[in-house]
Amino acid sequence: MNTTVPAAFAASVARHAQRTAVIGEDGATLSYAKLDAQRLDAARALIALGVRRGDRVAIWAPNGVEWIIAGLAIHSVGAALVPVNTRMKGMEAGYILKKSGARVLFCAGDFLGVHYPTLLGEHRPPTLEHLVVLRDARPGDLTWTAFLERGAAVPMDTARQCADAVRADDVMDVMFTSGTTGHPKGVITHHAQNLRVIAEWSKAVGLSADDRYLIVNPFFHAFGYKVGWLAGLLAGCTLLPHAVFDAGAILRRIERDRISVLPGPPTLFISLLDDPARARTDLSSLRATITGAAAIAPSLIERIRAELGFKIVLTGYGLTETCGVVTLCAADDDAQTIALTSGKAIPGIELRCVGPDNRPLPPGVPGEIVVRGYNVMQGYLDDPAATREAIDADGWLHTGDVGVLDERGYLKITDRLKDLYICGGFNCYPAEIERMMAAHPAIAQVAVIGIPDARMGEVGKAFVVLRPGHTLDAPALIAWCRERMANYKVPRQVVFVDHLPTNPSGKVMKFKLRSAS
Repeated sequence: MNTTVPAAFAASVARHAQRTAVIGEDGATLSYAKLDAQRLDAARALIALGVRRGDRVAIWAPNGVEWIIAGLAIHSVGAALVPVNTRMKGMEAGYILKKSGARVLFCAGDFLGVHYPTLLGEHRPPTLEHLVVLRDARPGDLTWTAFLERGAAVPMDTARQCADAVRADDVMDVMFTSGTTGHPKGVITHHAQNLRVIAEWSKAVGLSADDRYLIVNPFFHAFGYKVGWLAGLLAGCTLLPHAVFDAGAILRRIERDRISVLPGPPTLFISLLDDPARARTDLSSLRATITGAAAIAPSLIERIRAELGFKIVLTGYGLTETCGVVTLCAADDDAQTIALTSGKAIPGIELRCVGPDNRPLPPGVPGEIVVRGYNVMQGYLDDPAATREAIDADGWLHTGDVGVLDERGYLKITDRLKDLYICGGFNCYPAEIERMMAAHPAIAQVAVIGIPDARMGEVGKAFVVLRPGHTLDAPALIAWCRERMANYKVPRQVVFVDHLPTNPSGKVMKFKLRSAS
């Protein structure tokens, strides 16, 4: 098996040169051979900007053809890709760019009424030397076309030599994830470990060159990036990136483009099932999907099979710290197993549920989920203390999730030690949201929990203690949050309280807030 992205992609190009690799939302197509040529042109342009092996390059843009080309080019020069969530505001994106030390940023221009370079504005760190606008640029922006022109002076052989010099243990990406500290941490993973995980995921889904893979999952997430466009290209699929979720548009693309693979969070399938156009849409091409990231009713699995027509419906469990995958169900598992468990560990990975003494617990007894194997991250960027806290001396990654293993080795997630909740498929970390809300001049204390929501799975609810002499209402606070944080992080409900319940050490007892909700 090839152990670097450039080598693996080159092998795929050799097998599928004249097949269609990507179809954009505008209908433009690229064969594998043409995608390869554009990948090398973009690599030459990065070299012209001074990017070298080991540097970091960020992408802050919606799903699209240029995102894929830029991602492949970053890998090909031996740089590490730093995906940035498109829902982030300027301050959030600026923190990641500064922390990662990214020298180049590929970003959207005008997207959904926002000009991303302007949004970054004053939050742009001095370490960011170049900003390339992929689409919808304004005057003064460095456009994608102008960026590519800079590579003309770099010989093609130089780009190929850079790609050949990439090694299995080179850093492939730095993906940021938040946690109990309230500040996002950069997760470092290598080429070889990611490619092995991608191969196992692709095998479980049965991904092949005959598939037409519609990718709605955002490319800034491992679901849309690693087991999304990268998995699809390595399998020889035809990729169809989709930038903004709209159930009607997705149904039209399924019928028009004969989509066979469409993963997504449960909210995606609920929206498709509930759309009135679904009943009159030809969905016969659909073959395989994988979902997860939230509790799923067995009836939803049955509906995905019966009403959407998927032959293979899987669920799984993973973290950014595990290259995105730990467990997967099998294609022949029953609906109960698929809905109520997250499957069993992928080959080569050890999985346990352990007690407070770090000893493995027997089947049926809940404990913290720990993982050991090739999929575990190399560590957190510039944070050895956090790395030691996450990965113990024996190499076990402590996930902070609580689960139960059955006699078959299938995992059921039962709780989360780290308080995170999942809104529409996105991880929400209360500590991060609380830190941002605490900057409001009227707020003395704030605690955030996740509460059930019929459509999004979970949404945030904030309990706020005001400073003496200050007044504030829920709509004003929610509007303030929307200006400063990604939409999925914004609490949907706000309750003002005189005090927060705390234990003798002063820690907020969130279980009491949950029981009161």
